[in-house]
Amino acid sequence: MRDAGQLPVLVGIGQVRGNRERTVAGAREPVRLILDALCAAAADATPDASCRLVRDLDAIDTVHVVSWTYADLASMLAERLGADPRYRGGVPVGGHHPAELVDRAAARIAAGESRVSAIVGGEAQASVAVLARAGVDPARDLSWSAEPGGPACFDPDVLGSPAMRAAGLVLPTRVYPLFENALAHRLGHTPAEAAAWSAALYAGFSQVAAANPAAWDPRVRTAAEIAEVAPGNRMVCEPYPLAMNAMPLVDQAAAVVLTSLAAAREYGVPEEKIVHVWGGAGAVDAADVLQRPSFGDSAALASVLDRCLAAGGLTVDELDVIDVYSCFPVVPKIAIRHLGLPSAAVPTVTGGHSAFGGPLSNYSLHALVAAAGRLRSGARTALVQANGGYLTQQHAVLLGRDPHPRGYIGDPEPVATAGPAPRVISPVEGEAVVETATVEHGREGGPDRAFLVARTAAGERFAVQTAPGDAASVQVLSLYGEKASREVVGRRVRVELRDGFAVVDPA
Repeated sequence: MRDAGQLPVLVGIGQVRGNRERTVAGAREPVRLILDALCAAAADATPDASCRLVRDLDAIDTVHVVSWTYADLASMLAERLGADPRYRGGVPVGGHHPAELVDRAAARIAAGESRVSAIVGGEAQASVAVLARAGVDPARDLSWSAEPGGPACFDPDVLGSPAMRAAGLVLPTRVYPLFENALAHRLGHTPAEAAAWSAALYAGFSQVAAANPAAWDPRVRTAAEIAEVAPGNRMVCEPYPLAMNAMPLVDQAAAVVLTSLAAAREYGVPEEKIVHVWGGAGAVDAADVLQRPSFGDSAALASVLDRCLAAGGLTVDELDVIDVYSCFPVVPKIAIRHLGLPSAAVPTVTGGHSAFGGPLSNYSLHALVAAAGRLRSGARTALVQANGGYLTQQHAVLLGRDPHPRGYIGDPEPVATAGPAPRVISPVEGEAVVETATVEHGREGGPDRAFLVARTAAGERFAVQTAPGDAASVQVLSLYGEKASREVVGRRVRVELRDGFAVVDPA
């Protein structure tokens, strides 16, 4: 085991929930929420030396903020805290980054390059939406930062490849259902059986959220409530109604403070608050989902789970705490299957994205806060898995109540897991087999358009979208058409191309 100066430990945790009432007066800028979370984390670690702890920060890592734009958030925080960290980092959009940043901070401590590090993130998307509806300019009227200020802009390349964009596959709400429907087919589940599992899973998540004071929606919901499509729970993209989608309109922030074990003792952190960061693993799959070998699993997710457990010398049965990313049910379903957990497992310590809240890229930092709290309360080991992109980037981190016998055992550099994929071609006309598909419903509740990934007789893959309002094509690919609970994946269809859209008929 390494000496105490190179053992990374998590000593401070903090999180805040703001403006749950969604009022103009209650709106706080993301940087304010983040500062509140960081100050709470420092006070949590050592109330008597919290000011000294934040002033001594030698590293600040910031998760990307989407609801408001900052030129250099880490430096802004350092200035307001009176700190002068040597390392000031920021990352692009991606839900895997909180776990990766904790892993990287731990690696720096283990290498003797850092003693006191903070990882922070937060969003005020609920308040930004409220202010926009009220005609309030946050920078002009509320003195929010104007350097540069305003909501974030996205490079189109972040949303998907040219082939994905041409097929309309540019939103998570459209892409994740493709994985869900392919997984259900692989498992031999009917649409009704797959939906029942999703609803039961998220009902369990809601029970966890109800006990979490930072949860955005702390209601306990039944599986029936989550599954029922109703005016307050409209279908978004089949098979996911709104209650099975992440809730990004939240004001939430979180922060963790890492130090070496030696530094923790110097600052007077009580032993019962010290959580050891064993380390983690990262992986990345093909950014273009059409280049993936399969829509029914995730090689990157499997890689990080396997490598974390192997490095830690653990079996899944030795994990006391597991939090799996849950932007959509298919992610925890894949993890549950890969880990060999029972289908009734509820792998969350926060309550998940739909109940706890989905503060865009920062959800897993809240999961790390909650996992650390569980370890302080008696659990021995915890695994937090974080997901970015379209099941694209993955990172997982192991935490322990005690140090690992080998000290830090992580490897924060992601490995590529892209495997052999079928040949992807431009859309073609003629007969094809549905590999996976989803139907998007309009805000008024009716089905509007379909998105199809299909294979030709030669096994080539192509993707298309139907024109908005093409009811006949939608009927062919809908799970909820004239034949309820029918199988769509594996069906033979005929595709015609008209003005950039597909018309789909039964073959």
